[in-house]
Amino acid sequence: MLHKLSNYRFGLPLAASVLLLAGVAACGGGTTTTTSGSATDGAASSGEAIALGGNVALTGAGASFPAPLFQNWFITLNKEVPELQVNYQSVGSGAGVEQFMAETVDFGASDTAMKDEEIDKVARGVILLPVTAGSIVFAYNLPGVDELKLSREAYSGIATGKITKWNDPIIAADNPGVTLPDKTITFVHRSDGSGTTAVFTKNMAAISPEFEKEIGEGKSVEWPKTGNFVGAKGNEGVTAQIQQTDGSMGYIEYGYAVQNNLPFATIQNKAGNFIKVDDEKAAATLAQVELPDNLRAFIVDADGPESYPFVTYSWIMVYKDYPDPKKAKGVEVMVDYAINQGQEVAGSLGYIPLPKNVRERIAAAADGISPDFTITVR
Repeated sequence: MLHKLSNYRFGLPLAASVLLLAGVAACGGGTTTTTSGSATDGAASSGEAIALGGNVALTGAGASFPAPLFQNWFITLNKEVPELQVNYQSVGSGAGVEQFMAETVDFGASDTAMKDEEIDKVARGVILLPVTAGSIVFAYNLPGVDELKLSREAYSGIATGKITKWNDPIIAADNPGVTLPDKTITFVHRSDGSGTTAVFTKNMAAISPEFEKEIGEGKSVEWPKTGNFVGAKGNEGVTAQIQQTDGSMGYIEYGYAVQNNLPFATIQNKAGNFIKVDDEKAAATLAQVELPDNLRAFIVDADGPESYPFVTYSWIMVYKDYPDPKKAKGVEVMVDYAINQGQEVAGSLGYIPLPKNVRERIAAAADGISPDFTITVR
């Protein structure tokens, strides 16, 4: 018999999600999201129960970029389907892909889609699902400076270590009337293998030939070995390091900046315009990219007068085959929730709600995992 989820109502206050994230960020470590429930059927608002045939526990690991969103999803999903418990550990995209390939988790997550050579090594098959999207911002800690503009020359210079002072003439030129201190810039970057870093460096390499030559691109890169560059683990750790370091700047997912009240720079795009990213501008940038059949798309230094340079999808990786039929069904229930009710809360947490055509593509890709459930787009 096929069971379908109908419209859920969210039960998790935003404050609760942010509170747990902030507690972890203060320690600079990864986030683990754990949900638990009893063996009773969860009921959708229509009154239709989702029966999994007993308790099902799914374990996932990977990107810190979507961790606050996943935290909200999985806690709320468990309230609606108490038999389904989803545990997610924010360990970074690199570690998430490794654990997924080793088949030590039920799903992985990464801000960069797996490569063909990685997919070929997974005997159970791989389905890549771009379940959310977001932006990367230059967050900073500079007391007294609430608004900051950075040209491409300025943020490239900071990221390569060529610009080391906040009152550098290149920064000052774009910020008339702003008192910039004679203070050293501490650039905070990721210390772990990171999809956020991969997206950031891929765009930076396209923007700055000097960055491409000296630092390159990838989940892990060699940053300048000076006291002005500090590494931290996860978006959580980078956020905490910026908060704790006067005069610092680093790259983090937009939602982390919003949730932690960190200011972030208005930056110059490819068209030469200065863009303060928000949901509307990020969504417009994302809309420029057509997802191919394999659902892997990379947005690099997007064109357009209002485009923002650092926008990316974030993927969940699931297996094509789950030996346990209850887990297979649980995975489909999780995906169904993510592309429906999960999108309704995405904007409030700093992510880009996916358009219907993308959600339909995800549903079609994942619906063959279990014969006992049908993923639908509502």
